[in-house]
Amino acid sequence: MPLHLIKLAVGVRDLDHLAELQDRRAVTAGGQTRIPVYTRRLPKRGDELLAGGSIYWVIKGSILVRQPILAIDTDTDEEGESYCTLHLASDRVQTVPTPHRPFQGWRYLTAEAAPQDLSAVGGAGSEMPADMAAELRELGLL
Repeated sequence: MPLHLIKLAVGVRDLDHLAELQDRRAVTAGGQTRIPVYTRRLPKRGDELLAGGSIYWVIKGSILVRQPILAIDTDTDEEGESYCTLHLASDRVQTVPTPHRPFQGWRYLTAEAAPQDLSAVGGAGSEMPADMAAELRELGLL
């Protein structure tokens, strides 16, 4: 089973806003569009992440979407500090809205703990706003 990452989308209002921000930074190389995400820490379990892992985004207190991780690179900035670039697929897969508390940086997320894709449970994702669905799910109404 693949290993995943979970990360807060700080300052992101909703899924459309995430798409807008990421599309500005998108890079196309070899006919494939990738979204670079920068972090100071290199994941020690990178091989497991590259074996089918995704990054799950927490937006306004709920995990709402995931993006497959395509590659992981390291580099050094002008000040000599190392950093890591996670290259994500440009497609965003909506997940079942799942409440999650805030945290700093990123965390590993096991496949068992990861929320299901919305399409896998029969949802199309456009009937109701994601934050409303998350709140109703938390109340046990969905």
